[in-house]
Amino acid sequence: MINIEVCIDNIESLFSAQNAGAGRIELCSSLALGGLTPSNGLISQVVKHANIPVYVMIRPRDGDFLYSSYEIEMMMEEIHNARTLGVQGVVFGLLNKYSQIDKDALKSLMQESKGLGVTFHRAIDCCNDAGLAVETILSVGCDRILTSGLATTAELGGDCIKFMVEQSKGQLSVMAGAGVNKHNVARIVKATGVQEVHLSGKVCRSSQIKTHHNCGYLPEFMNINVTSFEKIEGIKQALQGF
Repeated sequence: MINIEVCIDNIESLFSAQNAGAGRIELCSSLALGGLTPSNGLISQVVKHANIPVYVMIRPRDGDFLYSSYEIEMMMEEIHNARTLGVQGVVFGLLNKYSQIDKDALKSLMQESKGLGVTFHRAIDCCNDAGLAVETILSVGCDRILTSGLATTAELGGDCIKFMVEQSKGQLSVMAGAGVNKHNVARIVKATGVQEVHLSGKVCRSSQIKTHHNCGYLPEFMNINVTSFEKIEGIKQALQGF
């Protein structure tokens, strides 16, 4: 059975994702920026109402994955906070200036994460040597890699994802993410051999504010991005038989 991880950045999306059959939540803030560390309040509420595992994004800012010592200290504190709030796992990734994984810093984050599940996120897709990156991730004991196979979408990066699956030899899970939808998910799984897929399943819904008469109007505040029950359910149906 293929596990479906859904990334969300609001409490409304939790209920849509888990009711549609998601197997795990990746909890972030600011999905429009690729996902940043969520607030303690959001983590607390999602953990309270989730009936599936919750993994929290540990990413202190948007942009590249080359972090200063100050930012790494922030990440350590955020891992500690997430553990205290009762999550099942954390998600992070970091690189050095040569576009490879910063192994020493990764070891420090792994030590802080002891007892939690750990996913190394799509920072791997910015590496210049996928094979070396997988070996490094294996050596420190991560449970999972989220990847698009160093391409813009998981479908385009299918050959590289398959290589990662074969290289890891079942010692960790390789999860395909980026551009996954009900039309291509079965094809991606069949071509790569992954047992997990990752998506947000977002749709834009209108604000539920009913009265606009004599109110100020800022159009960017009138729509909200949320996870679609139908999109996650569509993925679930497309994966029947795997």
